[in-house]
Amino acid sequence: MNEADYKELKKGGMMRQAEAGLFSVRLHVVGGHLDTPQLRAIREAADRFGRGQVHLTSRQGVEIPYVPQDALAALKEFLAPSGVGVGVCGPTVRTVTACQGRRVCPSGVIDSPELAEAVDREFYGKPVPHKFKVGISGCINNCMKAEENDAGIKGWIEPRWEGSACAFCGICEAVCPTKAIVLSAGDGRLVIDPALCIGCGDCITSCPSGGMREDSRGYRLFAGGKFGRKPFLGKRILGVLRTKEEAMAAITAVLDFFRARGEPGERFGDSLQRTGFPALETFVKEKTGLP
Repeated sequence: MNEADYKELKKGGMMRQAEAGLFSVRLHVVGGHLDTPQLRAIREAADRFGRGQVHLTSRQGVEIPYVPQDALAALKEFLAPSGVGVGVCGPTVRTVTACQGRRVCPSGVIDSPELAEAVDREFYGKPVPHKFKVGISGCINNCMKAEENDAGIKGWIEPRWEGSACAFCGICEAVCPTKAIVLSAGDGRLVIDPALCIGCGDCITSCPSGGMREDSRGYRLFAGGKFGRKPFLGKRILGVLRTKEEAMAAITAVLDFFRARGEPGERFGDSLQRTGFPALETFVKEKTGLP
């Protein structure tokens, strides 16, 4: 096989193995979610076209290794009726990772799978200067490591103090992990420092009187993270995004910036090291009108 042919196969998620003539086929899995009929189809495909093995990747994906080159098209055709497609490689927007979100996890703040599906429908496989990864964490516990992704999301709870219901017990101040809450019972007031608040909601869930309440839920956006040979943690941009539509608009603008300012073969984090994060934030604000 010449190199041009291999590059085309790799774009479609079919990666050459160390053993000549064999490929590991990457499958398209969104947010780690697969139905049981899809799992059965993947198992049968691995038995029929590979050696009865699957590999679970670090980004919630599934790969079928040991597939001969002449069986690649047949494997793809076999999986199609189950709704399982092949993945992508190369300079594209990759499969979106996500936690189970508020529908399953007691800590969940946002519907992570719903946002992951929306991002995948809009951007999956689209060209960019280099691979671009999106990870969505449903809460501040950050299971999907938002800062390690080119674009990462964390669910966010905005607390609101209701003085009339407050018992001034001090529990919220004690449980706050960042000391964002200062209680002055003698003065009858409580102050929440927005610069220190991380949107965890611990003050709300621990409040026995209802004095600390949920004001709103939203999304925090992080940009420019990457792992690999030269790791770099992404940084938070913008304020709290209030809706799924605002989160989608912000991710769209981030990708537009990368396409406009990124150089071929350059990871997004490296682009931002060159352009500076303020340039990205200004671009996104101007394009979306978001705060």
